[in-house]
Amino acid sequence: MNIQALNEELFSFIQNSPSPYHAVFSAALVLQEHGFTELSEKQKWKLDPGGKYYVKRNGTSLFAFRMPEKTDGFPVTAQIIASHSDSPCFKLKGNSEVQVEDHYTKLNIEKYGSALMAPWFDRPLSIAGRVLVRTENGLKPCLVNFDRDLVMIVNLAIHMNREANNGIAYHTQSDLLPLAGSGQKDFSIRKMVSEQLQISEDQIYTMDLFVYNRMPGTIWGADNEFISAPRLDDLQCAFSSIQALCRDVNPDILTAAVIFDNEEVGSQSYQGAGSTFLKECLERIYLSLGADREDFLSSMACSFLLSADSGHALHPNYRDKSDPFRHPYVNGGVLVKYSANQKYTSDAVTGGLFKLLCEQKQIPFQDFYNHSDILGGSTLGNLSMSQVSIPTADIGVAMLAMHSPYETAGAKDTLALYQSMCAFYQTKFQAENDGSYQLI
Repeated sequence: MNIQALNEELFSFIQNSPSPYHAVFSAALVLQEHGFTELSEKQKWKLDPGGKYYVKRNGTSLFAFRMPEKTDGFPVTAQIIASHSDSPCFKLKGNSEVQVEDHYTKLNIEKYGSALMAPWFDRPLSIAGRVLVRTENGLKPCLVNFDRDLVMIVNLAIHMNREANNGIAYHTQSDLLPLAGSGQKDFSIRKMVSEQLQISEDQIYTMDLFVYNRMPGTIWGADNEFISAPRLDDLQCAFSSIQALCRDVNPDILTAAVIFDNEEVGSQSYQGAGSTFLKECLERIYLSLGADREDFLSSMACSFLLSADSGHALHPNYRDKSDPFRHPYVNGGVLVKYSANQKYTSDAVTGGLFKLLCEQKQIPFQDFYNHSDILGGSTLGNLSMSQVSIPTADIGVAMLAMHSPYETAGAKDTLALYQSMCAFYQTKFQAENDGSYQLI
């Protein structure tokens, strides 16, 4: 696939995914276009050999899978790629409009995740998310995206803080409330939602709305070697996993992609990696195959999971923040992430197997370690292990300015990531009784 075309497709996916609700909706559209059928957690699952299915939880997490075409007894291998739908941003509080001296209207927000604060200032922002609408039959969820330059977090002039360039400790409640209007008495987010959905304001019951950066993705650099976009962490991995699942897969294994929500705030939620979502989806699939508890456990021991999330590239202006001896670069290939404290799950076996796969398919890869005195964040693999234990490798894409509203990565790495995920779904990781593995 052409590098530019793939990145443009990624940008389109990101542009259509301003909130986790929209990201899962966008992923579901791709799956539907490729013949996947939606299931419900509230109903029994009837699954056909070779069938393609997906299920959503709370509108922000998604599990998509392709059944093996045939099974010759257990164990039945599952190969899964995990990513997440959320990114650091700001969430609106209820009745968020705040009037200031009858001349300004700002919005009361709270921080979601560990965002880099400074880049949010002085750029056009918009609002998107989910609202619950009152109907005759109860409450109905609806997606909302204003999709226009609507609000801005406005900086204080240098003349009023001469020390601004020496560093500022930003306070969300006082420094980061977005400016939305010039004090119009009738302005309200609820009114705007009602106009977009063409319903009365009384029908709007509750809202989960987020502030997001509208700037589209771009390919740039002397040789067009960089990409920048909002929410690359982790929509770049989510997009690639869904695209790969829609291509050719090994017919003898269960192939799946799971997109969790709430990774940026710890994953301990109904739809996060710390929830039972992955475990329960897998259990239901294996029950449909006629598995008992022993069959399920033996199948999990033979399975493999890739935890796909972004990692830090060497920054040209801050080289001392990376490991001084082993550091990755943008456009250096797929990351294989290691951590002695198990923030990443890769070890000699799982990391080695993924690297062997990339080597066989001539896909570039590179190791990632944090600086030994600078702890990195945790990711999906070690959190999901608390619910269902599967041999796991942490992988990702090298990135600059992670958790900025406009992140930067390598243009070539989207293709390398996508190719590695396609190869993962097409190759069976076969576990032998003596502890060895084969790639078939």
